Amino acid sequence: MAATEQPVQETASGKQEFAVENPATGEVIAHCPDLGAADIAAMARRGREVQPAWDALGFEGRGRILRRMQKWVIDHQDEIIAVIRSETGKTYEDALIAEISYGAAAFGFWAVNAPKYLADEKVKSSAVLVKGKKLMLRHKPLGLIGVIGPWNYPLTNSFGDCIPALAAGNSVILKPSEITPLTSLKLAEGLRECGIPEGVFQVATGLGATGAALVDQVDMIMFTGSTATGKKVMQKAAETLTPVSLELGGKDPMIVLADADVDRAANTALYYGMFNGGQTCISVERVYVEAPVYDEFVAKVTDRARALRQGDGPSGSVDVGSMTFPPQVDIVERHVEDAKAKGAKVLVGGARGEHDGGYWYEPTVLVDVDHTMSAMMEETFGPTLPIMKVRDEEEAIKMANDSPYGLGASVFGRDTRHAEAVARRVEAGAVCVNDALINYSALELPMGGVKASGIGSRHGAGGIRKFTQQQALLVTRFATKKDPHMYPYSAKMTARLGKFFGFLYGRGKRD
Repeated sequence: MAATEQPVQETASGKQEFAVENPATGEVIAHCPDLGAADIAAMARRGREVQPAWDALGFEGRGRILRRMQKWVIDHQDEIIAVIRSETGKTYEDALIAEISYGAAAFGFWAVNAPKYLADEKVKSSAVLVKGKKLMLRHKPLGLIGVIGPWNYPLTNSFGDCIPALAAGNSVILKPSEITPLTSLKLAEGLRECGIPEGVFQVATGLGATGAALVDQVDMIMFTGSTATGKKVMQKAAETLTPVSLELGGKDPMIVLADADVDRAANTALYYGMFNGGQTCISVERVYVEAPVYDEFVAKVTDRARALRQGDGPSGSVDVGSMTFPPQVDIVERHVEDAKAKGAKVLVGGARGEHDGGYWYEPTVLVDVDHTMSAMMEETFGPTLPIMKVRDEEEAIKMANDSPYGLGASVFGRDTRHAEAVARRVEAGAVCVNDALINYSALELPMGGVKASGIGSRHGAGGIRKFTQQQALLVTRFATKKDPHMYPYSAKMTARLGKFFGFLYGRGKRD
């Protein structure tokens, strides 16, 4: 269901497959099967067959496998990073900090916290008719979960949902992006080595039709990607009333107040604006700076941006890697050119740069921007940092909220109480004060968007409960032959009940 499809070729055996490229060089590094509807149906049958036994292992049995996988990720981190880099073009450090650390943490976190988040809950009720009865709420696995992952973080954003879904007792079919399927296949290898039963976790490689077929076969679908594709997933899921959870696009604003630590703000804006080649939906996509500190902020960002090293080198030799998805480079270029045509100035970058193949765009700093420009209103998803001067915090808040998106945001100010008050007025699912993006590493803290940025959340109790069905239980332990309100009705008993209800509920104060 992607907007741009990879070309497909037929093998000698008649199977369809697609090529996977290294975006830093443009060379083809692998071919993967383009699975069809029949393949997905067969995978779904396998997943459903083995799910009851997986659920029966209980939290402890499943947790043992997840904890083994946590160690496997660390033991094989260089191998995993090599695979991630080969299909995303990101730097070694970006893969280590955002993918390995998250993946290792998540396997352990859900092994430990799934029993707590999904434990049976005793419920107390004020209802008279249930006095003396046992009321419980339980969370049972839905069965078969489909996860459609994005290309920008092939470990973090795909397995961030696969892991809690598995911990809850579900089978999972992951459909990774056709741009970056190799990381998912590598992690599947690890899960098999760590003892996950055959069929409990499966990877379905393929193009858009593969994702559409998956939606038809599962009990719940989790999608991470663009808002446009998310709408298509939701529309498809509506045909079978399949529940959905969506993490979609973002246009994350950063507000720099007049009392901000400008060095801290500038370093954070540049780092998270360029991190992962700017291809992060919850980082920094646009900056609003109060007039008194605007010039100082721009000068510091500009000086540091000029020093960034972009390339495909080993650990420690480069800061910013290539872009991952070829059409995204065109979007970045279009946004920068649109801004320039409408009066913006490019202080750093502003071009694709000189590279021997691959998909690149230079780290770019823009000023004199406004909300007539695509760079400020549409998701750019590239290494650009547009900076806008505002009169005061009221204008900053108004501009920050002038967006169809509401995923992440940040506010900078030395008076943290005041900065937090500003943060509370920003329309976003998560807002950091004097920081950005790092909230995502706090797996206890929910992460989800508002407005066009999605439905549902990742992490915290809600991040695993969404993969379960609530079941209410009422147990009558001490029962008489017949309750007073049961048949046959009598005028005397009805009158008594009426007086009793009047005694309970009719004595409230009148206005």
